[in-house]
Amino acid sequence: MNIPADLKYTKDHEWIKIDGDQITVGITDFAQSELGDIVYVEVETLDETLDAEEVFGTVEAVKTVSDLFLPVAGEIVAFNDSLEDEPEKVNTDPYGEGWMIKVKVSDVASLDSLLSAEDYKAIIGA
Repeated sequence: MNIPADLKYTKDHEWIKIDGDQITVGITDFAQSELGDIVYVEVETLDETLDAEEVFGTVEAVKTVSDLFLPVAGEIVAFNDSLEDEPEKVNTDPYGEGWMIKVKVSDVASLDSLLSAEDYKAIIGA
């Protein structure tokens, strides 16, 4: 199970890469393996400002659809358009080309509430 130490995580199995007041968000290796083959990623909240824990999109696998929750409040400023044609990137490279959104964070201090790699490993039993 790949859980990079330089990222932050949520209990909802999302990873967060912090770059100043902007973050990149995707789903973890654990999440994509639990979902199976991902066939569609939908984000209709581009350019919207959402609160933490609000649904920003969905990911559809062969057998299920899962909501995607925003880890911290902010404005969704980018969506990984390549996922429209190649949603399988979430399976093959969840921490790289499989990223989903970029967010301008409303309150940088809220990033302190995110989980470390060690905390996330404890949640999933890794």
